[in-house]
Amino acid sequence: MRSRELLLALDQGSSSSRAVLFDLKGNLVAMAQRPVRTHRPKAGWVEHDPLDLAASLETALDEVLSELGAKDIVLAAGLAVQRSTIVFCEKGTFKPAAPAPSWMDGRATEFVSPLQDRQGEVHGLSGLYATPYYSAPKIRWFLDHDKKVRALADAGRLLCAPVSTFIAARLTKGDVVAADPTCAQRTLLMNLDTQAWDAGLLALFGLSAELLPTIRASAGEWGLIMRKGRTIPFLATVGDQQSAAIGLGASREGSAVANYGTGAFILRHTGSSPSRAPGLLASAGATFAGQRSYYLEGTVHAAGTSFEWLRDNLGLMKDVKAVDAAFKASRRHVLVLPAIGGLGAPRWDYKTKTAVFGLDSQTRAADLVRGTAEGLCMLLADAAAVMASSGYEVTRARVAGGLSRSNAMMAFQADALGAVLERRKEVEATALGAAILAAKSAGLLDPEKMADARVEKTFTPKSDESARATRRSEWTAFVESTQRLSREISFS
Repeated sequence: MRSRELLLALDQGSSSSRAVLFDLKGNLVAMAQRPVRTHRPKAGWVEHDPLDLAASLETALDEVLSELGAKDIVLAAGLAVQRSTIVFCEKGTFKPAAPAPSWMDGRATEFVSPLQDRQGEVHGLSGLYATPYYSAPKIRWFLDHDKKVRALADAGRLLCAPVSTFIAARLTKGDVVAADPTCAQRTLLMNLDTQAWDAGLLALFGLSAELLPTIRASAGEWGLIMRKGRTIPFLATVGDQQSAAIGLGASREGSAVANYGTGAFILRHTGSSPSRAPGLLASAGATFAGQRSYYLEGTVHAAGTSFEWLRDNLGLMKDVKAVDAAFKASRRHVLVLPAIGGLGAPRWDYKTKTAVFGLDSQTRAADLVRGTAEGLCMLLADAAAVMASSGYEVTRARVAGGLSRSNAMMAFQADALGAVLERRKEVEATALGAAILAAKSAGLLDPEKMADARVEKTFTPKSDESARATRRSEWTAFVESTQRLSREISFS
């Protein structure tokens, strides 16, 4: 058998872990995937077993490596991970001390509510906003409420590790204990301009940098992965959304992507220095050899989660294919605000509840599924509108993620954004981005050509600007009324 030169991408996400092999042209050669269990012990609490996160990825890794031929060569490996989820473990052994609160977890609200008058300061330093979804409030909560975590901290042995740090340390037997800027930023403790831990942000939450890993470039030497008789250079670590942007080719100023997974995200590349816009995140991109990049980012907390809710809790659909069917079958216009876990950019309102408006005696399941899909699209369009008003208009974007396979939803999204959307044939954009970053670190020739768009389908806006403005006005009225009611009505 002829030998193949390959790249390994590891993708640890909220709902699954993947190990993917690509050739040097960016073609997917092999993939293994394992589910990740999510636990919700109380309302607003969302957590993982850290060992389950690691085991699911390691199992997928071993499976995909077993498909290699004896002459095949894996030149480099890259890791992409869910951001903001934090692992509490013991330094040196990396033994977990507590469940890992997910980025969706909202238990630390008590620590961010008093900081509302300091949001400008927090945003200026970190590029983010003080919300319970980032790691710092979660760290503070566990230090105050979990005895094992507190005991490790008092003994000087606690490591508060982004998922990337925890996974990388396990894969390399502790050779590198670090976080790259895309993951470090999501702790809410990194200064966006210096890309170092910020003394002011640490003091805001009463934390010490001794609890945290070091910060290093996304692409570089992260150690060696030794499994299944192979030694693979581990050359990149990056947050999942920044990785997807790379995989979709959004590595140049002005390019944009929308990615639909557990959450939904729209990112617009703003160049080599950070730009800020009210209500949006100024996100660090992957770093390599002193080169930096930045994005404006809008987030929707519950994308895939909303459809899981419709499926598992309400029994209204079976899978993502039902979204297209719902658009065809729907006969009634229903407004749905998908706010499981609250609202993300640009509102940052974690108290607002999911709401439905427009039900009547003729409303059917398809109307609610369609309304949920349209609501998600409108929330991303809200973020894009802020980008445009700040001088960063999105006129064309590449899309990826499971929900991007819905033609009807992407057609509506193009209309809501007023932008042309391009969908690639492959959906593993996050994994491809990690592979490209690893290839770049390995010095392979023009690895970004791997991301050249192989567009499967293009979606063009159909509505005129007047119709789009009317829809946005009605949507805004619906969202604002839901926010008001959520403040005035107690659900306790």
